[in-house]
Amino acid sequence: MITQEQLATLMADLESDRVERTESIGKTDKFCQAVCAFANDLSNHRQPGYLVIGVDKNGRPTGIEITEQLLEQLGALRSDGNIQPLPVISVAKMALQGTDVAVVEVQPSDLPPLRYKGQVWVRVGPRKATANEQEERILTEKRISKARSYDASPVGGAEISDISTLQFQVYRQEVIDPEVIALNHRSLEDQLASLRFFDSRHHVPTVAGMLLFGKNPRFYLPGAYIQFLRLPDTTLTDRPDDEAEISGDLLGVLREVEVRIKANNHKRPESASVLREISISDYPEVAVREILLNAIMHRDYQSNTPVKLYWFSDRIEIHSPGGLYGEVTPETLEKRSSYRNPVLAEAMKALGYVNRYGYGIQRAKAAMQKMVIRPSNSKWMTEPFWRFCQGD
Repeated sequence: MITQEQLATLMADLESDRVERTESIGKTDKFCQAVCAFANDLSNHRQPGYLVIGVDKNGRPTGIEITEQLLEQLGALRSDGNIQPLPVISVAKMALQGTDVAVVEVQPSDLPPLRYKGQVWVRVGPRKATANEQEERILTEKRISKARSYDASPVGGAEISDISTLQFQVYRQEVIDPEVIALNHRSLEDQLASLRFFDSRHHVPTVAGMLLFGKNPRFYLPGAYIQFLRLPDTTLTDRPDDEAEISGDLLGVLREVEVRIKANNHKRPESASVLREISISDYPEVAVREILLNAIMHRDYQSNTPVKLYWFSDRIEIHSPGGLYGEVTPETLEKRSSYRNPVLAEAMKALGYVNRYGYGIQRAKAAMQKMVIRPSNSKWMTEPFWRFCQGD
């Protein structure tokens, strides 16, 4: 984090494009736009940018109270999912001319362009603005020149014709600001590339683009499907009551899986009082949903093994190829997040399948623990949760 002396120097330089000063403490949109712009680092300073709260336009402190609540609100800008990809920031309360101010230090991103609510923000001199097409292209080229995750890598042998244009246009309507779309006159390839769904250097779709919008993703990614088994008893040796290989574009896969979960997650009435009944499911839908989405989002797509959803009479098992990733271990499963497929994760967040990063396991575990423990039915026990969620 910047020192107090360095902060004072930056406050004195009113023309710097690495600083944004604000007197307001409640303009979250303004804060997010500033963080997005600094992370995009259009000027290529390769140095942090600073959002300073509690100073006027001349760099003088205003004396507002810097509370713990404000610092927590600023810290949440990193992980609430509104800025995509996630920025790297630090937050601190510092003294400027003997008065407290809040400082958000924003590191330049290796994965530009970052977007806030579908718009790319950049610094233009001492102010911020939405990026034009040329500026967005510059940011995209910066990203391509850096190391990429597997889901952002090119799919060899594929062509633009392997992508469903209709599916992509539906996605754009969901996640990109309408004003940006109205002013966008770029080719389909450039539109896909700006969201990391197309590799402009090799002129082919990326893995994420193929998974989301591919007409036949499994042709290029053999493991990109879900193996579903509904078994009548407790072992795999029984003949399945239902089985399927669920493949296709990701949204179609998720819709079909949702139908099968609802069909197999039986509900029955339970007495809540003398005059009232409530409907109880075998499993909380939020738990099944969160664990399955984690399996799909974080799996290793270089593997030819599918995600496995095995529904036994006494439990559900979900297996995700690749196992835990990065800093995540069984001990840190609820505390840390590492993203094997960041492009895919962003898309699922934008489409509403992921509500907030880093909370899926906690939500699933909490839902399981709320279930009433009934010794006569092992499906109601909370102990099998870890077998239920850890997979491979």
